[in-house]
Amino acid sequence: MKNSNQPPLTRIQQKNREVILHGALEAFSAHGFRGATIDQIAEAAGLSKPNVLYYFSSKDEIYRTLLTTLLDVWLAPLRNLNPQGQPLDEVLAYVSAKLDLSRDYPRESRLFANEILQGAPHLTEILGGQLRELVDEAVATLTVWIGQGRLAPVDPHHLIFSIWALTQHYADFETQVRAVLGPGHDPYAEAEVFLDNLYRRMLAV
Repeated sequence: MKNSNQPPLTRIQQKNREVILHGALEAFSAHGFRGATIDQIAEAAGLSKPNVLYYFSSKDEIYRTLLTTLLDVWLAPLRNLNPQGQPLDEVLAYVSAKLDLSRDYPRESRLFANEILQGAPHLTEILGGQLRELVDEAVATLTVWIGQGRLAPVDPHHLIFSIWALTQHYADFETQVRAVLGPGHDPYAEAEVFLDNLYRRMLAV
């Protein structure tokens, strides 16, 4: 709902919001932010335009909500990095989780990537706030592990960037990956083996 002072959403209202966001993903994936319309979102959601506008005041609000919801999904594996865990196992689990997200949410990954390529006009505050804070926490954990000699010395920021790049590539460029590999290949299963071996060799001490 538009007013934060309103009571919590009912189960039906929450379901309708989720249906609208799913329809928005369909519309934005097909037409981009500029090309998508409220009418297209409503049609994809199976709801009327007034019903959509009851829950969201504008296309911009729908888009921003969709992106922030997706970002929460993307950041969940990084939040799960356990400072008390075994360092190599924790990093490899993070790589695996990020690859799983690329496999399970390819359209969402491409939508997020397109927003970043446009200069992140809808996410600027979040990228410099919530995302940066979470990365700073992960970097602090990695720095401690490296200082303790439990991981090979690498730049923690660029380690995280490389994991993002190497896992999200399979979603953002899936058509290219499948075309190059040809039939009979499972890109994600093969990537999991490759990336596990790559980071294990890079980080093991």
